[in-house]
Amino acid sequence: MTQLDALVQPIFDAVLQRNPGEVEFHQAAREVFESLGRVISKHPQYAEASILERICEPERQIIFRVPWVDDDGRVQINRGFRVEFNSALGPYKGGLRFHPSVYLGTIKFLGFEQVFKNALTGMPIGGGKGGSDFDPKGRSDAEVMRFCQSFMTELYRHIGEYTDVPAGDIGVGGREIGYLFGQYKRITNRYESAVLTGKGIGWGGSLVRTEATGYGATIFADEMLKTRGDSFDGKRVLVSGSGNVALYAIQKVQQLGGKVVGCSDSTGVVYDETGVDLELLRQVKEIDRGRLSDYAHYRGAASDYRPGGNIWSIAESTRVDVALPCATQNELDGADAAALVAGGVLAVAEGANMPSTPDAVRVFTEAGVLFGPGKAANAGGVATSALEMQQNASRDSWSFEHTEQRLEEIMRGIHERCAETADEYDEPGNYVLGANIAGFTRVADAMLAFGVI
Repeated sequence: MTQLDALVQPIFDAVLQRNPGEVEFHQAAREVFESLGRVISKHPQYAEASILERICEPERQIIFRVPWVDDDGRVQINRGFRVEFNSALGPYKGGLRFHPSVYLGTIKFLGFEQVFKNALTGMPIGGGKGGSDFDPKGRSDAEVMRFCQSFMTELYRHIGEYTDVPAGDIGVGGREIGYLFGQYKRITNRYESAVLTGKGIGWGGSLVRTEATGYGATIFADEMLKTRGDSFDGKRVLVSGSGNVALYAIQKVQQLGGKVVGCSDSTGVVYDETGVDLELLRQVKEIDRGRLSDYAHYRGAASDYRPGGNIWSIAESTRVDVALPCATQNELDGADAAALVAGGVLAVAEGANMPSTPDAVRVFTEAGVLFGPGKAANAGGVATSALEMQQNASRDSWSFEHTEQRLEEIMRGIHERCAETADEYDEPGNYVLGANIAGFTRVADAMLAFGVI
């Protein structure tokens, strides 16, 4: 573990003391703090105004009860969260996650990351995150609707297009956003399109939003490869996950000439030497709502399905050029990173939020692997959400081509911002440092301008 600079160590110690037991938040905060000692030395005004202390303390944390009735008539109780972390650059912006693992520490880590991710886009949006320990898997549409309506009955009073704009995340797709927006509209008697993003195309949504996070992570990886005169052409790629982000990362890799040889879900791993059949995978996951075992069944002998397997272990027996972790936090550890390095990996771009453990990041960095942290590499989703907000504000609707072009411009701008900042601090190619410092300074300068609030 990297030693923290003496200027930031006491502040980090205080963060641990004020937020006991929130291990994911501790990890996210430490990862940013490791980059900031030299920034505080260079810009002492940040220390004088206690910017670090303030940026680690959410502006508002909301926890609420979510009662709902299941199909058997039984009352169920879940817990809802919204952490409005920082609004120095604009209204709070960040997704809602519905998953049984969700607790306050999860939401705080995601919200903290979101602050810097949103800053890196260059767009006027602050950072927040929310969700619930509700699990939509195995629930009927009617149960999901009743849960979403109960959730929004409390959340609606805390959000608004100029206040806080939620979106989707794990467990929250177009179905859930529809139910949430419908309840918001019903309660408020306002068609306030920009209060939620990730909406359906027919009622205020944006083209490319579905593809944006996966596309963006792949574009970021391509930009990193370009710095070494390389590209995706002919590259062998592993993509963890098989949800929305993973599916569209696979699609963009294929468009750029690469071959995805493996993907995963919570039940197992598929290895396809000839390349993942994207259309079949989309049919199984998006339409049939099936599992990778179903994909392997239809794929037959062309696919090697490994129940409960680890996707990164594929690198132990075959060459892997690029890895795109697109599943969940801390899915890729030091041993996995070592296997990828041994398998010849050139670049890793995080499509999920903090999917690589600190040990994994260290292994990649020491091996000279190009590494794009989530706050930079997976910012395409929130960037396109902000584009959706622009379209809603102007009562406009953009073409797929125009929106995709804007996404590409934003992702290339994020890459350039990170690379230039790393160069400025004499660590060329260190995208972790570049992302942390570039995101932090943009937020910190706005906070200074506003005074002590």
